[in-house]
Amino acid sequence: MTAHTPPTPPFRDPQLPFAKRIDDLLSRLTLDEKVSFLHQFAPAVERLGVAAFRTGQEALHGVAWMGPATVFPQAVGLGATWDTDLVRRVGEAVSREVRAMRARDERVGLNVWSPTVNLLRHPLWGRNEEGYSEDPKLTSAIATAYTHGLRGDHPTYWRTAPVLKHWLAHNNETGRDVTSSSVRPRVLHEYDLRAFDETVRAGAVAGVMPAYNLVNGRPNHVSPYLREHLRAWTDDELLVCSDAGAPSNLVDSEHYFDTHEEATAAALVAGVDSFTDHGTDGSTIVSRVRGALEQGLLTEADVDTAVRRQLSVRFRLGEFDPHHDPHADAGAFDTPAHRTLAQEAAERAVVLLRNDGVLPLAAGTRIAVVGLLADECKLDWYSGTLIHRSTPLEGLYERFGAERVEFAEGVDRVLLRTSAGTFLKVPETSGAAAGARGAEGALDPALLAGRTDLPPLTTDAAGTELALVEWGEGMLTLRAPDGRYLSVAEDGRLRASADQPGGWVVQETFRLEPHGNGHLLLHVGTGRHVCVAADGVRVAEEDPEVFELVLVERGEDAVARVAAEADVVVVVAGNDPHINGRETEDRGTLWLPAHQERLLAAARTANRRTVLVLVSAYPYAFEPGPLSAALWTAHGGQAAGAALARVLAGDVSPAGRLPQTWYADDADLPDLLDYDVIGSRQTYLYFEGAPLFPFGHGLSYASFSYADLAVRVGGGSVHVAFTLTNTGEVAADEVAQLYARAVEPSVVRPRRELLDHRRVRLAPGERTELSFAVPLSAFAFWDVAHGRWRLESGPYELLAGASSADVRLRGTVVLDGEPSGPREVLADGLAAVDFDEQSGVEIVDRTRTSGDAVTPGAGGTGELLYRACDFGAGATRVTVMVAGQGTVELSSDAGGVPTVLTLGTPTAGPYDYVRAQAAFAADGVRDLRIGLRGPLRLAHVGFSG
Repeated sequence: MTAHTPPTPPFRDPQLPFAKRIDDLLSRLTLDEKVSFLHQFAPAVERLGVAAFRTGQEALHGVAWMGPATVFPQAVGLGATWDTDLVRRVGEAVSREVRAMRARDERVGLNVWSPTVNLLRHPLWGRNEEGYSEDPKLTSAIATAYTHGLRGDHPTYWRTAPVLKHWLAHNNETGRDVTSSSVRPRVLHEYDLRAFDETVRAGAVAGVMPAYNLVNGRPNHVSPYLREHLRAWTDDELLVCSDAGAPSNLVDSEHYFDTHEEATAAALVAGVDSFTDHGTDGSTIVSRVRGALEQGLLTEADVDTAVRRQLSVRFRLGEFDPHHDPHADAGAFDTPAHRTLAQEAAERAVVLLRNDGVLPLAAGTRIAVVGLLADECKLDWYSGTLIHRSTPLEGLYERFGAERVEFAEGVDRVLLRTSAGTFLKVPETSGAAAGARGAEGALDPALLAGRTDLPPLTTDAAGTELALVEWGEGMLTLRAPDGRYLSVAEDGRLRASADQPGGWVVQETFRLEPHGNGHLLLHVGTGRHVCVAADGVRVAEEDPEVFELVLVERGEDAVARVAAEADVVVVVAGNDPHINGRETEDRGTLWLPAHQERLLAAARTANRRTVLVLVSAYPYAFEPGPLSAALWTAHGGQAAGAALARVLAGDVSPAGRLPQTWYADDADLPDLLDYDVIGSRQTYLYFEGAPLFPFGHGLSYASFSYADLAVRVGGGSVHVAFTLTNTGEVAADEVAQLYARAVEPSVVRPRRELLDHRRVRLAPGERTELSFAVPLSAFAFWDVAHGRWRLESGPYELLAGASSADVRLRGTVVLDGEPSGPREVLADGLAAVDFDEQSGVEIVDRTRTSGDAVTPGAGGTGELLYRACDFGAGATRVTVMVAGQGTVELSSDAGGVPTVLTLGTPTAGPYDYVRAQAAFAADGVRDLRIGLRGPLRLAHVGFSG
């Protein structure tokens, strides 16, 4: 007898379409099994041979959190390359390392949570380092390149499955889970949605992650935009993964729902498919979903929809076809090619901000390298662990020779004297050097604990000299002579134990608080003061020690000594990505910290040939006038130092370009929570002031001429061509940028807007023709009067050049579009949110599930303007739909007495709308003004004759 071989189930048959296979697998899963799949850590179903699966592997600029990996420049640095081919290759390298690491560590996931496509609207946003640009066109171009690299080229199977972060209008860490971004329809369509839209339509995106914040009063995790916009852009099954803890926030911090069952059901129905909550333990989410099913808030069909989307991603990743997956053995880790690519990316990200001719540095130049970041290779929260490391100092040693390079870090060297007259002492710890944080890898690095294997600090008569750095806003670090930072572990003791500041809650930062004739030393991570106890130095809530800060050497004195002896001083300044500007913490100012300003001033005083190199995750404000040259690069990963040295030496001509406006002063910035880029004139699109450096700016060691601009319209596009010639003496890249502006707009339009760009390399004297086909839709705007995109007839200026401000060629084209029409208010009325201009108004949710309303902001009053309202032969009555309590005042540009409607008795709740009516007289086409007074919500205004 022969054993009967059971037939292969259809979901295992690679010859069948994925949709049929998913249908089959879904039909075999029980409801309990399907519910368990809704958590980030979906368990295995052993009876079907289905493995466990987790959503989420951080891979923003290399594989993060899972131990050593190739570390590329920060995302904002990749954005500064303006180089889509390079970024695609970086994405490919990262995805190959994901596959290679997965082969040896099953904790590594193939569903990568990257890239971040939030627009860098405000430079004080703590997570500026994670985005690509303030411009939606550049952001989508870079994001599309990265996702294509992550996805791979196979038509069926994906190397990794990218998820875009963070949907939507998310640029503040301050109160990020409770604040609402007020986003008017034009900003929504023309700005915030665009980067997601164009990237999703490009076809290499597996899903999105909603952001913690609310938009127009409604949490992103229950946003109707997921259905109305995101899922309308593609026929692919997109997997929506919640941000960590956000499902619980719907009740716990946002209080948007009364129960977790209601909240979970609402999120699932809105389109969230995978719930990231309670770490690896899915029991809480499973319990909430079961409760929602029992209460009739969900159906099994709702669960099936979400599970189907997850299975779609898993099938595309080849999980069920291991013998057909072309990427199964395609992993590559820390290869020579990846190391070369990391250096190429770092070189291409360097932006030359100004140069009086001091750069490139001549051979034989004696260089003083100074500054707090001169011998650092900093990592951020979403970095992997370094395998290779190159600091600016090391790069310059290698390029110019150690004998021609002098170094001064510029730290303040201090002793801390106790009230008893002794000094803080770091005990000897031979053979116990600190290892790199996170080198072992962790699914959640926030849970990594500090070291307790080292002895805590003590006190004695001599003490230990510490390196003090003040990073701005009073935040400081203290470092022992062997390079270890003072840190506090779970036992509360103070040790010199950390290789760098880091962690979800940084344990290496302190503040000095004046107290009597000395200072208290506050440990920021615990909020407790340092005290001296019998068993060592620790933090505690009682008996804080009063320290005297004894200054042994000022940092600026050390800088001045080496600067005076050099031909050129290179000051390397910037930020530590874990301090003052990071996830959970926005910055307070654009300006360099005072400590670094002192070092820069000392260098300039000692040597007029001073070059400032800013290594930072965001723009700074500084005085560029006295500097011979200035450069900026984001934290450039493992090859940052070698790359910078090659640029300074002229081996590489810099061609990075600023991906966001560098403002001259804090006074140029709107409030961090003001998301109305049009109304408050934000970003290069609308900013009317003089920036420190404009969007797209970046100098070169070569020069380029632009000529022969040709513009024509045809085939639904504007075709633009011009020639570009390298008129310099070295081979170099140029980033040619094409902008447009509406010459006679009927509404506020961008002062100029990026249409396309091209990064090209030319030899001296080489000439090339660049051509662009720009679809007519790129010239349209969102017409709030009619709720759709509209191309306005009239002249448009085309501008080609080296930045948004450095325009070399101009041409004008007249486009035939749609005529503007008045608002048909007698027939349709007015949706309150569709205003043309506003002052003091916020947009809020009309109901918990859909729609928008408007309400006065913090001041309790607001004004709205609706242009070109057609009242026909005459309106005689107005009806407003309102909730709350207060007054609505209406007037037209015809003059006369305003119509006032007062809601004296508050409605039962914010979503309980009533209709209020009054006489109102207007005829013809008029501008309508509406004033709001008091805590009310206005949803709609109707008129009758």
